[in-house]
Parts: sequence; structure tokens; C-alpha cells
Amino acid sequence: MTDRTAIITGGASGIGEAIARRLAADGNMVAIFDLDGDAAESVAASIADRGGKAVGLQVDVTDRSALETAVEDVRARLARPTVLVNNAGMSVPSPFLDITADAWQRSLAVNLTAAFDCCQLVLPDMIDEGWGRIVNISSSSVHSGSPGLSPYVSAKSGVVGLTKSLALEFGKLGITVNTIPPGFIDTPMLRNTVAKGFVDLDLQTAKTPVGRIGRPEDIAATCAFLVSDEAGYITGQMIGVNGGRNT
Repeated sequence: MTDRTAIITGGASGIGEAIARRLAADGNMVAIFDLDGDAAESVAASIADRGGKAVGLQVDVTDRSALETAVEDVRARLARPTVLVNNAGMSVPSPFLDITADAWQRSLAVNLTAAFDCCQLVLPDMIDEGWGRIVNISSSSVHSGSPGLSPYVSAKSGVVGLTKSLALEFGKLGITVNTIPPGFIDTPMLRNTVAKGFVDLDLQTAKTPVGRIGRPEDIAATCAFLVSDEAGYITGQMIGVNGGRNT
């Protein structure tokens, strides 16, 4: 792939950073959206140092107007985006009865509504180009739930539903929409959940058939395939990357 432009939300660390680096290595221009603007610019600069083309933008994905401005900036500085990876996410582990209304709404805004907004803003470019790839990063927790993570699991379940609906609606226009529900991947978010006692990492690793925790690069490799031309007959699917935990 060359000269296609990809937007990756939450692209300055963890899974998002790995995806941004992999898509850039595959020849895509990448736009990294992240609340941490300095980190986004740092990752973009690192990609540029390796011969890629990237921009890092400070974006609060819960702010629709900020997203609109950022997408316009991408069009001006790179090109029309035809690849979108909705990766931005957040999780605040809490017993269900302690969850506040604000925490619930924040989880929906970051994990679900932001994906909706990004899709609405980028799909017109994909339609005009007659080609597009959307990959939504959901969560393996949607398979069976997870105690203490009700807002996160609920929002990510919504991401799966959004993926399936968009795949049906836009498939005839050359646009595919899929979701990757990662298993236990070594990211800052997971480490935070472990530190708060909601996940026993050693136990969960032992339960994983391949015998190790996942790496962000595992997700990036699958994402790279899903946004390729070769994956044009795959849409509306949940492509689990979880070391065999969910089959």
C-alpha cells in the first residue's frame, strides 16, 4: 500500500502506537489523534525519522468539533483519509454500585460515541474514493463480560454492533468495517487494571493457550491485514486476537 492516509485514534501509546507504526511501515501516511498532543507528535516524528510520513494531533475524541477540525487538518496536510482505526479507549475499574453517572457517560463517550463520530466524519471521503477500511478496536470482554468493568464492556459491546451495522450499509461502496477484540495485551490500560486488583495477570496468562500475554504488535499485524486490499472480502467480522482464549 502506498499513499493511503490512515487516522488512528489513541495512537500515541499502546495498541494505537503499534498500529500507527505498522501502517506507516506498510507505506501509509498516518495521522495520530491523541489527547496527549506531545506524545502524538513524538510518535509522528519517530515515524518520519524512519522515512514515513505522519502527523500527530492533539485531539479529544469526545469533542465532535475538535474531531471535525482534526480531520480537515489531515486532508490539508496529508490527503483524504480512507483508513480509520478507532482505537481510543479508556477504562476505570469500579464495583458496579460505585459507578457514577458521569463515569458511565464518559466511558460511552470515549469508547463508543467517538467511534460513531469518527466514522461519520471520514466515511464521506471513503465513499468519494470508492474504497475504505474501518477497523474498530473493541475488547475480548464482550464475549463473557468482566466484573468491575461494566461501563467499558457495555461500550465495547456497542462498538461490535456499530461495526456490523456499518459493514452491511457500506459494503457495496467498497468499504469494509471490522472489529478486533484484543485479548490480554500488555498496555498501560491493562497494567492500570492489574494494579487496581481487578485482573490477576499471572492467572490470566496461565489460562491463555499460547502461554503468554499479547503484545500491541499482535493487534497491529491483524489490523494491517484488515486494511489491505487482500482483505476486501472480509467485513462485519470480529477477528479475535487473544492467544486462543476465545474461539
